[in-house]
Amino acid sequence: MGTMEIGLLYTALTLVLLFSGMPIAFALGSSAVITMYFFMPPANIDFIAETIFGELDNFTLLTIPLFILMGAAIGKTRAAVDLYEASYRWLYKMPGSLGVANVVGCTIFSALCGSSPATCAAIGGMGIPEMRKRGYTGALASGLIAAGGTLGILIPPSITLIIYGVIAEQSIGELFIAGIIPGLLLATLFAVYVVFQYVRDRHKWMQTASPEEIEAVSKKETFTFREKMEALPRLVPFLLLITVIMVAMYGGFGTPSEVAGVGAFGAMVLVAALYGCYKWEDIKYILSGAARESCMIMMIIAMAFLFTYVMSYLRISQSMAEWLVALEMSKWALLFWVNILLLVLGFFLPPVAIILMITPVILPPMMAAGFDPIWFGIVLTINMELGLITPPVGLNLFVINGIAPDIKFGEILRGILPFIAIMVLYIVLLAVFPEIVLWLPDMFYGD
Repeated sequence: MGTMEIGLLYTALTLVLLFSGMPIAFALGSSAVITMYFFMPPANIDFIAETIFGELDNFTLLTIPLFILMGAAIGKTRAAVDLYEASYRWLYKMPGSLGVANVVGCTIFSALCGSSPATCAAIGGMGIPEMRKRGYTGALASGLIAAGGTLGILIPPSITLIIYGVIAEQSIGELFIAGIIPGLLLATLFAVYVVFQYVRDRHKWMQTASPEEIEAVSKKETFTFREKMEALPRLVPFLLLITVIMVAMYGGFGTPSEVAGVGAFGAMVLVAALYGCYKWEDIKYILSGAARESCMIMMIIAMAFLFTYVMSYLRISQSMAEWLVALEMSKWALLFWVNILLLVLGFFLPPVAIILMITPVILPPMMAAGFDPIWFGIVLTINMELGLITPPVGLNLFVINGIAPDIKFGEILRGILPFIAIMVLYIVLLAVFPEIVLWLPDMFYGD
């Protein structure tokens, strides 16, 4: 049996196991072991544990549980409520201010947490009811939170970018700094659309609503300068924590793992000082949640290393990469089909699994076509964001459905479509102007 036939069989076996409902780590590991048994020398099976340990013996991977701990500490508290309240008090005068405040809240919480579902649940839990009370449609309110939550894997610190950096052997710091401008620009595009759609929806609604309904929704809150300032004391410490992390990492004061340790320790101190989370019950809840998520992700990474080891040993990944190059597509055609592949995979698989499975195969042809691996890491992450808001396995959609059960699932899907279009067009924009991604990395890391 030829390499390509083995590769197709290996891929099919993996997909069958993944779609069977088996946990991702065990699906990847099982397909790897089965393929090793039939197509590799028996001695390789004896070295499975050694192979996995050798791949996991990487100091950079310590970044993952530490940033997860940082996010778990912040997620335990009312930090999201404070972010939301402070943003709204400073933005309330502009049209669609409440929607924009939710985008700002998602952006800042993403930088603190790094988890899309957590961002979605934390900001949406209070943001969606408040927007509904002030005349936002269920579609706009749910679509905004679902899309805003995806910023959690693009704006650093991002677990997705860490995993890509380890697999692609790229600088974590460079990937983090590359995600800053694209993340903030994407959040800005979301905010601009929210203002536009809110004004449009409000105009339509005003034509059919009763005077009493109009008066109830039109009651405008006002905040004095003092009230605005009162919202800052609990917001500023977290912004300072983000600043310390960024300065330490990009200023060369520590490795990503060391900076992650500082971030985790700082987050624990802040939640204890600001929110009184210093009792054993609180600390136990934070540590156990971080441990569960860390073990899950590290187990997936371990099995994915075994999965890619088998692909490399049998020359499956090399053959597939050579096949893609041999097609002699233009670089733009290659980029188009790679994005289509990532979009389709995002329908069914979570970001971590896609990155670990696909990166070793598609990165070499992309680099051979002249695409920068740092730039591609950001484009890949935006594709993973799309996967979080596209059915049937769009995780953020189910989070929204859980926190706002009164909004029908079809309405959530209708609300998310414009944000999907924005993200697709954004990928095109980054392809035409790669400087958006590479300007900061070149400034900090360029020769």
